[in-house]
Amino acid sequence: MDPVILFTILVIIIALIFDFTNGMHDAANSVSTIVSTRVLSPKQAVIWAAFFNFIAFLVFGTAVAKTIGSGMIDVRHVTIFTIFCGLLGAICWNLFTWHRGLPTSSSHALIGGYAGAAVAGAGFGVIIPGGWTKTLFFIVAAPAIGLVLGYMLKVVSAWVTFKRSPENVNKWSRILQLFSAALYSLGHGGNDAQKTMGIIAGLLLASGLTREFTIPLWVVLCAHASIAMGTLSGGWRIVRTMGTKITKLKPIDGVCAETASALSIFLATHLGIPVSTTHVITGAISGVGASERITAVRWNVTFSIAWAWLFTIPGSALIGSLIFIFLSQIVKLTAAA
Repeated sequence: MDPVILFTILVIIIALIFDFTNGMHDAANSVSTIVSTRVLSPKQAVIWAAFFNFIAFLVFGTAVAKTIGSGMIDVRHVTIFTIFCGLLGAICWNLFTWHRGLPTSSSHALIGGYAGAAVAGAGFGVIIPGGWTKTLFFIVAAPAIGLVLGYMLKVVSAWVTFKRSPENVNKWSRILQLFSAALYSLGHGGNDAQKTMGIIAGLLLASGLTREFTIPLWVVLCAHASIAMGTLSGGWRIVRTMGTKITKLKPIDGVCAETASALSIFLATHLGIPVSTTHVITGAISGVGASERITAVRWNVTFSIAWAWLFTIPGSALIGSLIFIFLSQIVKLTAAA
């Protein structure tokens, strides 16, 4: 078999491994609220989330995949080796932050790793400013949107349930949270799986297996299956941070946080923006807590998470570029020998 095709297959496998770690890393976002409110057990919650992660391809298109694959990096200067190093950089960052229990963005790790490797290989001219503008804007806007929507939904829910018994509210909230968690997981799968689709589509173009940037059905199905399997593996370190450290949640709080997050992600996916589902759910949980009183939110935890967000793109970009430089030197020395 042609060595180029073999290397392409290898990088596709690595891309799907990244997708798996994305699901594993972000499983906490999908299940933390529904687990912390005790509506579902951890095992039941991840199965519920993984199912909706997978079927998201039936609902959403591929606008986000096109942004990732051809709207941020000039694909004319991208090689298989570039994508390979970028993926390694993203996976390394994901595993590091997962080990530390930090709910950082797998999406921004992928963007950073890919950009770092591309810049190391072709210089800063490879960056497409227009594609980065909306993504960088949503690093700030996404948690803010989640926070505002979470706050508003909690205020509305407090008005609707006024004078109702806590037992009655909890009973209906537990049922509603099944639907809100499903909506969030649907949005998570729809937005995040597309990022891997975009990378694989770019890889197929770089390897010459396709003549234009297209996303075959088999790529769509593989990406959704990988992220669903990653979600099934869980991410319990981060579940604890998201579900218990930021603020104490009741079932109605979980409904508000998940619904607010789902609405934000649906909008971003429709616009083709690779939004961070981690950012959105964190903002929504904080907004729900702040609706009762500002001190209900452990802002020190939220701010520590925010610091991790700020370092994700530059951190993963640095790792991606270093991997590119290091492996390039090995290839040159091997060729010279």
